[in-house]
Amino acid sequence: MSRKGWIVWGAILGAALALAWTRPAEEAPAGGSFVARIALDGPIGPAAAEYVDNSIKRATDDGAQAIVLQMDTPGGLLESMHDIIGDILAAKIPVLGYVAPSGARAASAGTYILYACPIAAMAPATHLGAATPVTLGGSSPMPSPLSNGAPSSSKSSDKPGGSADDAESHKILNDAIATIRALAQMHGRNAAWAEQAVRGAATLTASEAVAQHVVDFIAPDTDALLAQADGRTVHVNGGTLTLALRGLPVRDYPPDWRVRFLGIITNPTIAYVLLLAGIYGLILEAFHPGSFYPGVTGGICLLIGLYALQLLPVNYAGLTLMALGIALLLAEVFIPTAGVLGVGGVIAFVIGSIMLFHAGVPGYAVNLGLIAGIAFCAMVILAMLLRLVMRARRARAFNTEEQMLQSTGELLEAVAPGGEGWARIGGERWRVHSDAPLPAGARVQVIGRQGLLLQVAACGMNKGEAS
Repeated sequence: MSRKGWIVWGAILGAALALAWTRPAEEAPAGGSFVARIALDGPIGPAAAEYVDNSIKRATDDGAQAIVLQMDTPGGLLESMHDIIGDILAAKIPVLGYVAPSGARAASAGTYILYACPIAAMAPATHLGAATPVTLGGSSPMPSPLSNGAPSSSKSSDKPGGSADDAESHKILNDAIATIRALAQMHGRNAAWAEQAVRGAATLTASEAVAQHVVDFIAPDTDALLAQADGRTVHVNGGTLTLALRGLPVRDYPPDWRVRFLGIITNPTIAYVLLLAGIYGLILEAFHPGSFYPGVTGGICLLIGLYALQLLPVNYAGLTLMALGIALLLAEVFIPTAGVLGVGGVIAFVIGSIMLFHAGVPGYAVNLGLIAGIAFCAMVILAMLLRLVMRARRARAFNTEEQMLQSTGELLEAVAPGGEGWARIGGERWRVHSDAPLPAGARVQVIGRQGLLLQVAACGMNKGEAS
């Protein structure tokens, strides 16, 4: 490897080590007793689930009296939501769910997580709800419009001709209802509204949530949250506990480098770009073997992208369409079809890219502008290839017998009668023979060919005149 290559790889390794060893400093709590705070911001996915799990374990080991789970989330993945709920229910210390700061929300999966917390509070000007689950196909499993939160008496899956999709939708819906009702009953909250939030995507503001006994109280900040939670008795890990949190210091637990890295690569747009970079890097290496950089970079990107895909809700039909699209584009290069394979490949690639991730889950869809940009670039490259193909088809044959007999050139040296010499014809040096004397620099025309020896005559003479 060249010196430049070693420098590049050394810089990458150094950055990785620096990232690995960089961890936010945590100030030791004064006096021993403290409350841990976990900030759950953004979509709920594998990175968020790992962050909550690690932070709860660390806070428990550090001797925290309680954990404040501060949320501002549009929702996220069902599996990650269940992981977080499991961590909250299994925690040995109470977890106080807190929707904050003002303007924040606990929508969709965030509503379930808030219901799982022994204490649920909201800052002013926040809201929660819209907890209807969305299937991977992009549609809500809610069978029909509802009135006052009550389910419709007619359910398509209950009919003899109900489809399998309807039955699956009802399973998802009923499972979500059972989950949130069980959490509401565990902590003595409004189970009827919880069901309505799932069936009808109902939402509430902070004051409305307190009035309907969905959350416990409104707190403008963390200190007010701890003061109002002080003295309450809650269920924690199968037992009961009376909270004594007033005036305790708050210690933040930010995500570590692994969670940050996982959050980056599990962003659907980043995972999509990594996947494409890996595929095209390997293709470029196959067309230019020995260059190494495209192959090594592509292999790394592809492996990271595949790792991210196995953590995300991937639609395998979309992934198959993307692979088919790339295969058709490559086939167009080797089997020119006037753009039929190429256009079909672009269409399959775009549709597969849109289908790849579930657009119905907040924060888990590929940016459509990126897909459009890649599709536009593919069309431009395809148009350039088609232009080159058509130009090649219109070009006259080179070095055929008919083409050579029409070619003209210039003698590079004088030729004696019946002798041989060299001439430049068609941009190439050819051995030529002439029956007539010709000076150097004379313009000549090919009148015959014997293998690699061309018979020439001065321009304007035909074969009969030369002989």
